[in-house]
Amino acid sequence: MDTPPTYQTVLDEVAPRLRRLRAKSGLTLAALSETTGISKSTLSRLESGQRRPSLELLLPLAGAYRVPLDDLVGAPEVGDPRVRLRPRPMANGGTFVPLTRGPGPLQAYKMIISDRGTEPDLRTHEGYEWLYVLDGRLRLVLAEHDLVLGPGEVAEFDTRLPHWFSSANGQPVEILSLFGRQGERMHVRAKPHA
Repeated sequence: MDTPPTYQTVLDEVAPRLRRLRAKSGLTLAALSETTGISKSTLSRLESGQRRPSLELLLPLAGAYRVPLDDLVGAPEVGDPRVRLRPRPMANGGTFVPLTRGPGPLQAYKMIISDRGTEPDLRTHEGYEWLYVLDGRLRLVLAEHDLVLGPGEVAEFDTRLPHWFSSANGQPVEILSLFGRQGERMHVRAKPHA
């Protein structure tokens, strides 16, 4: 049986873990400083191991990288492989559940969207989105297109196009969403029809 790491070993591993997370996310120290409110020099000292991490420093970093605090400090496994999903309310109605825990370029969500009315409130932002309808009927307004998707149907689009989605019939609709902030596209591999 493996012996658990000492607290000193766990603390010593935080600095390289922070460097790897920042490199993986593609952030500069300046960008991370702007996002977290932590000075560049403090961030640099944390990543070089010259400054010990504190909760006040790790909490904003966990938020910026979109990872649990345990991922920053390398908390030991507790033996339970289940992922604890936490539903969150959406500002414009409905619920979403983040399915990815890492700060990678693609994020996955399960959404339950209620009726947002019939008048679309079109939005644009950087990124690329892939939607898969699990249950219900989804109304997707995308630029000049006004579509209704049912279970098993997929839509894929550049989010710089004006878009809006809601329940198509007043009943909640359940969807999976893959979203890439920097415009990363999904790569779906499927066997061709014979």
